[in-house]
Amino acid sequence: MKKRLNARVEIRTSPHIHYAPSVSQIMRNVVYALVPISLFGIYQFGLSALALIVVTTASCLATEHLFMRVSDRASSLHDFSAVITGLLLALTLPPGFPLWMAAVAGFIAIALGKVIFGGLGYNILNPALVGRAFVQAAFPVAITTWTPAFIPGRFSEFVPSTLTLPFLKPISPAEWINANAIDGFTGATPLALQKFEQIQTSTIDLLMGMTSGSAGESSALLIMACGLYLAFRKMLDWRIPVGILLSSALFSALFYLINPDLYPPPLFTLLSGGMMLGAIFMATDMVASPLTPLGVWSYAILIGVLTVTIRFFGGLPEGIMYAILLGNAASPLIASLTQPRAYGKERRSLFNRRQKEES
Repeated sequence: MKKRLNARVEIRTSPHIHYAPSVSQIMRNVVYALVPISLFGIYQFGLSALALIVVTTASCLATEHLFMRVSDRASSLHDFSAVITGLLLALTLPPGFPLWMAAVAGFIAIALGKVIFGGLGYNILNPALVGRAFVQAAFPVAITTWTPAFIPGRFSEFVPSTLTLPFLKPISPAEWINANAIDGFTGATPLALQKFEQIQTSTIDLLMGMTSGSAGESSALLIMACGLYLAFRKMLDWRIPVGILLSSALFSALFYLINPDLYPPPLFTLLSGGMMLGAIFMATDMVASPLTPLGVWSYAILIGVLTVTIRFFGGLPEGIMYAILLGNAASPLIASLTQPRAYGKERRSLFNRRQKEES
């Protein structure tokens, strides 16, 4: 005799969503992914990098709290978005960047990059890059002044430019290094060495972060590992960094094949500068990037091609920041042009529109 099973089947209408992480959960995981990169930057550059991260993050938090109070809105500090902006901003700045300039960058990042558009979910540009672009234009000397990594005594004293008072000229890193009798100093980043002197930096140094540069852009391997964490947690659209890296590699390979003495190999293009940090943590901004499948790939390819174009033919050795901002600006148009056709509707085209107008 067969036993009767007391099982009940529930049939529900779609969508069958079992788990949807909240905004604060996603943002918190992004902070977790940025912590190892920040710690490595502190290990590389010492107290100056630590102070830079603290000041930009505090400035972003204070600015957001101020604007929430002024507009009589509930505090939004609990969503961790301002923390992410502060961390990313610090990681894109030189380690010896004056702290008062870093505070200005944090204020601009939140005020002009986020609050002016209506707050979280409404910004059309990546806020951290808005702050970085502002100080790039306002303080061009300080933003291109670099200090070498792993200086002896970096945990016992600041780089002199870090504590420079407003509107005073700091001692240059080269003068400070010479005064402390430290050998082997070079103020150039791998991108600058390649662009202006055609000197290649070894792949191992680029992977492991043994070079000068911004506080958080040096170790490409660590940045990729942290990005994979977010991708496996499904808190990052993997198509964007993959599209940026592939298009950058293919486009730079074309120039390398034409003139290998002038242009770097594709691997150098991918591992140097802020390419990894920008592609993985900045271009993937959920608000400032498209959502349609074709739009995501178009957006990524646009950023990759623009980055290589600016690097090879622009006046600056780096181009990822401006490429992402331009991609952010073009994102609404890309999303509009790549909307999938709804089932049952005819495909939009210029021919169809003309037929309707004539009829």
